[in-house]
Amino acid sequence: MDHLRAPIWRAFLGVEEAMDRIVGPAWNPFYHLGSLGYFFYWIVAGTGLYLYVFFDTSAVSAFEAIEYLTHTQWYLGGVMRSLHRYGSDAMVVVMMIHMTREFAKGRYTGARWFAWFTGIPLIWFVLTSGITGYWLVWDQMAQYVAIASMEWLDSLGIFSEAIANNFLTRGSLSDRFFTLLIFIHIFAPLTLLFIMWIHLLRISHAETNPPKGLAIGAFAMLTVLSLVKPAVSHPMADLGLVARELHMDWFYLAFYPLYDEWGAAALWALTVGGSILLSLVPLTKRPPVPPKAVIDPPNCNGCTRCFADCPFGAVTMASRTDGSRFSKIAVVDPSLCTGCGICFGACPTGSPYRSDEAPEAGIYLPDLPLTVLRERLTGAVSGLDQSPRVLVVGCERGADLAALKSGGIAVLTLPCVGMISPSFIDFAFNRGRIDGLVLTGCREGDCFHRLGILWTEQRITGERPPELRARVPRERMLLSWIGSPGGENLLDDVVDFRDRLKVLPPLSRRGDAR
Repeated sequence: MDHLRAPIWRAFLGVEEAMDRIVGPAWNPFYHLGSLGYFFYWIVAGTGLYLYVFFDTSAVSAFEAIEYLTHTQWYLGGVMRSLHRYGSDAMVVVMMIHMTREFAKGRYTGARWFAWFTGIPLIWFVLTSGITGYWLVWDQMAQYVAIASMEWLDSLGIFSEAIANNFLTRGSLSDRFFTLLIFIHIFAPLTLLFIMWIHLLRISHAETNPPKGLAIGAFAMLTVLSLVKPAVSHPMADLGLVARELHMDWFYLAFYPLYDEWGAAALWALTVGGSILLSLVPLTKRPPVPPKAVIDPPNCNGCTRCFADCPFGAVTMASRTDGSRFSKIAVVDPSLCTGCGICFGACPTGSPYRSDEAPEAGIYLPDLPLTVLRERLTGAVSGLDQSPRVLVVGCERGADLAALKSGGIAVLTLPCVGMISPSFIDFAFNRGRIDGLVLTGCREGDCFHRLGILWTEQRITGERPPELRARVPRERMLLSWIGSPGGENLLDDVVDFRDRLKVLPPLSRRGDAR
């Protein structure tokens, strides 16, 4: 599977790096595909409500109602119809790109399997919502889609009477059946919204609203497209005739030409078989299982910081029964833990300044407990013999740090940069151990563990506990979110950073505070 993912991911990297240069990481749409999907959903829902106000729920008058909105009330109803159409298409586009990107990056196993698995029915309900929307226009395209869809369903042989019989001759389509189509078109999007909620159940702090600038830009583009190329209908449906020329919407209706060419059985095999194969994708990759976070009850004070910061909801709070003076204790669900260590970076007891005989944080990774992490940091910087002395702390998913090591540069690699707590940053500067610190990891806006970069930045700026002490010199810190292919760029950043450090006043040698 890796040989399939690798070229796709390289293609994404090239496009995303170009977008970073054009609009910046904060507005790069590839970093906000999920929230853009939600945004387009609400555009479609809002415009759909407006269209429904003017819609006549009968087979005879439906086409006339849509024509009135499109042409007579073009300045509002026509724009609303076009926004409804293009917002629906945009939702399909971001959904498919999002799925492909998550596959290419390998983010579908472990704690992420649930989001991947629940994303499969989303595809079905998005397509169902759009296809039934085409029926309601009741033009020649609607006629083609309705008949083909009913014939496809009839091929299952589960209905007592063929549904396609409702479309055999002029007058065979009753208003009652047409009302059923409207009900399906309303029911499918509501069910879709419910599944979208389920899709994010195991994602903490899920982004459902894109950045304001990106949202405004996306809405503006849809509006311009609606004005330049408004959505229009085919001629009115006539069950006594066969439509000869159709302008296909390839976002929603791509399967219909396949149905015409291959038949119902082949299309069922493609759609159902494809869905099953997609559902089984998480089973095709068995990466090494990372160490799961564990709780040290004597050191857990129930502060809830690890609970608040975990990207995947692996930490919950429970009532204590061990006689502690604290009422709550953190509990880790190993099946949801990705071993990122962000919880350790949030824990107030994970301080390297502790002088206990065997100090430990309230929550930690078994292979990187407090003492081991402190020893690795001090060991890394102890060998620095060239000034200015710089420590580079990065994550396993970022650029390879080994090539940076030199007499003036030490490196420390963690599962995620969010594991480095503010107290460890303060400890690194204390007693003149280093002259500068570089924090690096995934690309900005694209943290593999979702929140490592954001939480790190907010802890440094004091927006999120635990805050970095004011005494730590911010001018001697560099945040370089380069990403995994950016080794050379990171080296350039570190070299430039060391040059800047040379002109700064010498650091005072503070003693370790307890």
